[in-house]
Amino acid sequence: MKIHFLGAAGTVTGSKYLIETQGKNILIDCGLFQGLKELRLLNWEKLPFNVAKIDMVLVTHGHLDHVGYLPRLVKEGFSGEILGTAPTLDIAKIILEDSARIQEEDAERANLEGFSKHKPAKPLYDTKDVIKTLPLFRPQPLDKWIEIDKEISCRFKYNSHIIGATFIELKIQNKIIVFSGDIGRSNDLLMYPPQKPEAADILFIESTYGDRLHPEHSEENLIEIINSAAKKQGTIIIPGFAVERIQMLMYLLWKLRKKGAIPNLPIYMDSPMGTNVLDVFERYPSWHKLPMDECKEMLEDIKQIRTIQETYKLAASGLPKIIIAASGMASGGRILTYFVQYLGQSSATVLLVGYQAKGTRGRALLEGATEVKLYGKYFPVKAKIENAEGLSAHTDQNGLIGWMSELKHKPDHIFIVHGEPHAADALREKIKETYGWNCQIPSLNETINID
Repeated sequence: MKIHFLGAAGTVTGSKYLIETQGKNILIDCGLFQGLKELRLLNWEKLPFNVAKIDMVLVTHGHLDHVGYLPRLVKEGFSGEILGTAPTLDIAKIILEDSARIQEEDAERANLEGFSKHKPAKPLYDTKDVIKTLPLFRPQPLDKWIEIDKEISCRFKYNSHIIGATFIELKIQNKIIVFSGDIGRSNDLLMYPPQKPEAADILFIESTYGDRLHPEHSEENLIEIINSAAKKQGTIIIPGFAVERIQMLMYLLWKLRKKGAIPNLPIYMDSPMGTNVLDVFERYPSWHKLPMDECKEMLEDIKQIRTIQETYKLAASGLPKIIIAASGMASGGRILTYFVQYLGQSSATVLLVGYQAKGTRGRALLEGATEVKLYGKYFPVKAKIENAEGLSAHTDQNGLIGWMSELKHKPDHIFIVHGEPHAADALREKIKETYGWNCQIPSLNETINID
């Protein structure tokens, strides 16, 4: 068996792990690289493996850094099945259609305004590529072993994080390989606690927050930030991840406003994709804790912005308000329209929630950038930048350590992935301290042979 680390090795994004066996070549996740330009450029490079020889893709969950490369894979010759849970594949459809649309619009805008070095600028993939990808989707149940061939089977296990998210157990002959995907939190507002693996000969574990703990009083911190920002009579802008975090933020802010913990400011949600994700919540009620009666009441109180014309109108409004808009790292989406309008206003507040990858606008703002580049131009940052820690959909170091607590024996190999170098190394040390287990931190495009 060979393991090819084609993404999320030494970085958080671009999850792709190829398991090469004598019988099958199986890709676990197929995500886009995001953030730093040097990472984004990797999306344009051919994979160091014959794409046509990949038999199938198993998907842990529907986030862009786990499914966003699928249309490109199909464009390069992949024609196998794509397996995931039903809500994961529904989310993936929404995300891929949105990703293609944004890429097409960005390329068109770059060509019209001439701020791209490429002549002409082209999308990595387009809507037609997504249309060719969707028929390959094969929804799978939870907790049931699925036979791939006589010697290979797989199973999807509930993992919290976002709706549909799982970790994957892959059984090849007498070995069990576990891919953690992104592990959710045991106390998430919308998701149930993640299940835990009981056996793993080879373990892949994410390390997004492998070097830190979430604060205990995140809700109180959020209340304090909102109340302080509201005193300036400006607009509060929240970049939100369209899948699960936007829905969580809507629900949390609605509840806080309802009980009088924050001012009665109008709340707007501007993400067509976020609206579509709410439909997925409605279709799969057993996957989450969001009461649908409260959801309906919330949607009556929170205004959903649907058209770009409504976005421009809301951005031009000088009235105090709260706006939640994608994307969560401000790497694209309608949040940029609000940035153009409000980043230069000292009365405005940008509230960051969730992980901000290196090279993204969200990370730049978090680290104190005095200007950011939007649509080929630089805009000064005068707005107050706040960070509401503890609202991430990822578990922290304690959660990662606890997730491994039910393993009945020491894995032969533990690979720490999906984390920046410091976070991965901190988790490596903590695993050694807690369990006495040695771990490897693979490099991008490294190939490891397993006997």
